[in-house]
Amino acid sequence: MSYRDYDRGGYDRERLRGNRQQQIQSVIISSPDKTLLVVVTFLVIIGFMAIFSASAPKCLDEGVNPAQFLIKQVICFIVGFIGLKFFTNYDYKKLSQWNTILAAAIIILLLLVDFTPLGVTVNGAKRWINLLGFQLQPSEFAKPAVVLLLASAFKDNANLFDEAKWIKYFIPILVMLAFIFMQPNLSMVILLLSVSVVMFLCGGGSLKLFFSCLAAGITTVVLALTTIIKPYQLQRLRIWRHPETDPQGAGYNIIQSLIAFASGGFNGVGYGGSIQKLSYLPECHTDFIFAIIAEELGWVGCVFVIGFFWTFIHRGFIVASRCPDMYGRLLAVGITFSIGFQAFLNISVASSFLPTTGVPLPFISYGGSSLIVSLWMVGILLNISKKRIKKIRNQEYDRV
Repeated sequence: MSYRDYDRGGYDRERLRGNRQQQIQSVIISSPDKTLLVVVTFLVIIGFMAIFSASAPKCLDEGVNPAQFLIKQVICFIVGFIGLKFFTNYDYKKLSQWNTILAAAIIILLLLVDFTPLGVTVNGAKRWINLLGFQLQPSEFAKPAVVLLLASAFKDNANLFDEAKWIKYFIPILVMLAFIFMQPNLSMVILLLSVSVVMFLCGGGSLKLFFSCLAAGITTVVLALTTIIKPYQLQRLRIWRHPETDPQGAGYNIIQSLIAFASGGFNGVGYGGSIQKLSYLPECHTDFIFAIIAEELGWVGCVFVIGFFWTFIHRGFIVASRCPDMYGRLLAVGITFSIGFQAFLNISVASSFLPTTGVPLPFISYGGSSLIVSLWMVGILLNISKKRIKKIRNQEYDRV
């Protein structure tokens, strides 16, 4: 064999290697992730059952339809499902075109909540807005807005010192966080900041910068605990570990929630048999609905609910890993972490693992805004799952 023939043989092998790499990176269009869809379906059904069981006694006491809260939740589910179908078929890459409009709309709604009579105050927090007879919680809609803005900001690089990024993405996020903090809704601020950190790191952000900001953040939190934080928020921290010190006040909800867990035991008292929902545990159909599930379905029911959320997180990150572009990966990570971390916060509060916060359990707690937003975000995630990288084994290359 001459040198020319040998060299051509080497060239052919290199060409085949290149073709093999191209085949590995080829993108296929598939059906939406069925496992993800099944998990969300089960969580919504569990939510319907839990809401009816937890709210029926309250409705009967007030002389109204015992299924009143369930009917409202079903109506919100229909709205959310329509959005889920739309976003499943709407190319996620086009979502970046709506960043500015979405951020501006949410900031306006937050302004209306904080500074106009349209804002509705419940339990000392002004987080809702009354529009045409419907109550919306704009801070819930801030979750997908923040995820979309950060995915656009970090899809090329995770540079935090780009002036253009600050104007287009970071400043709108900070404005939303400031208005949400004023409501006050510290738990949502923590959730959005956590999502931002995760997306920054997944976008290739500097670990050195992250740890520097973490140190500064801890210092800020310490200062806030002594200066900025509200008295009732500070009381939550004090009562967290020792609720028995104020059993009729700040520690009441935690104690009643723990009683529900203890009463449920392994198998639970049976669906509809909860005692704590009979005016003992306030907001049992919203923030503390997991405690009612624990009492009625026991340890077994809790494991099933946690397992469904764990599967959701697992499938969401698989969708992110298979996505062919960085924008889609960051969207998938942000959506998955947002819903998963919110579920973790709610379950941790109900079991007294964390101090009391005001975040609902996604897909399960009563709340139209939360359910609608969660289903819309799932629709985007299902859309991302339709485009994935397919690995193809090149037999011709293996014979060379």
